[in-house]
This record gives sequence, structure tokens and C-alpha cells, in this order.
Amino acid sequence: MVETLILLSAVAGGIVASVAGFGIGSLVTPVLAWHLLDAKLAVAAVSIPHVVGTAVRFWRLGGRVDRRVLASFGVMSAAGGLLGALLQERATTPALLILFGGLLLFSSAAELTGFGRRMQLGGALAWIAGALSGLLGGLVGNQGGIRSAALLGVDLPKHAFVTTATAVALMVDAARVPVYLWSMGSEIWQLAAWIAIATTGVVIGTLAGLQVLDRIPERSFRRVVAVILAVLGGAMLIRGLEVG
Repeated sequence: MVETLILLSAVAGGIVASVAGFGIGSLVTPVLAWHLLDAKLAVAAVSIPHVVGTAVRFWRLGGRVDRRVLASFGVMSAAGGLLGALLQERATTPALLILFGGLLLFSSAAELTGFGRRMQLGGALAWIAGALSGLLGGLVGNQGGIRSAALLGVDLPKHAFVTTATAVALMVDAARVPVYLWSMGSEIWQLAAWIAIATTGVVIGTLAGLQVLDRIPERSFRRVVAVILAVLGGAMLIRGLEVG
């Protein structure tokens, strides 16, 4: 039963991530945390299938990265991810979940109402948004949602949006995964079977999700991302209130 839930959540996470640029950590981490009763170890363990799925997604999407966004937003996301991973032991998880959920709901509402389109991500805002998304990723393993929320402030076509978000995710993973392996390597190794199942599911979901992405009309893409953000934001807010 546990293995089935991990596989299904990983496949779903891979599909969502191929469409919105995030979703693996958001869907797989709660499943592992529920069974392990250790959210921090779940975050560290899911970072392995996350980096594999993200690499596969980037490879299949090809070179459609917005280099300007990557140079500012991406660099700061990697730095924030490293800091978040180092500070994970001191993380106040319920408060972070509530903050995270609130930010995602705000970003979703801003996009669906049209307010967000009048706010452009650039200059200092790109650096701040990048650092914040990376920091949250290192702390709670869900940097993708706030990253995609921030990238809605950039006028990017759907493939460039997902590819740029994926490239940033790889930079964040390169910063945080070594920290997890160094600090919790033995505990992660004990979960090798579950990690292998999750990795397999993520790869399957990623390949399927890229086909879904190709079928989404360009004019509808941003609203699809906004709806996914709203679902994730609501779930994170409720979980944070329950834990708190």
C-alpha cells in the first residue's frame, strides 16, 4: 500500500511538474512524511527523485531557457536553496507552511484576476523572489510553487516558462542535495527502495506530462498554472494550520 501511494504520487508529481514547472516535491513529500513521521527526512529523500525528474524534464524540453531570468532569479534561488538546506534543522515547519500557502493563494488570485499581469518581475524583485523561492525550497522542499508563482510575473511562452523554471530547479537541487546527503546520508540510504519507486514514478509522469504540455493552448497556460498554484496553496495552508 505504501509503495503504491508513493508511485502514484510520484507519477502525478511528474505530470504536474511538466506542466507548471513544479509539483514533485509538493506531491511526493507529504506521502513520505506521513509514513515516516519525519518531515525533514522526507524532504531530503524526495530531493533524489526530484533532481532526476527535473533533469529528465530539462533534457526533453531542450534549450528554451530565458537566460536573463536564469542569471538573476536562478542564481539567487540556488543561494537561497543552500541556505534553506543548512537551516532546515531550525525550521518552524507549521509557520512556513502557512506562509507558503498564503503566498501561493495570493499569486494565483493575482493571475486569475489580471492584477498580476500589471506586476513585472525584474531588477531587484527578481533577485528577492529568487532568494525567497530557494530558501523555502531548502526548508520545506516546495520551492517550485513559489518559483512558478514568481515567474508568472515574467512574460514567457509556456515552453520557455517551464524550461526556465526547470533550469532554476536544477540549480537549487545542485545546492541543496549535497547538504542533505552530508547531513542525513545514512537515513536516506535506508529509504533506498522507496526512493527508487518514487524516481521511477517521477520519470514516467514527467514524460507523460510533457505530452500534456504540448496540448495546452498558449492563451490558457498561465491560468492553468494559477489554478494549480491555488490547489497547492490551499493544501499547504490547511496542513500548516492542522500541524500548528
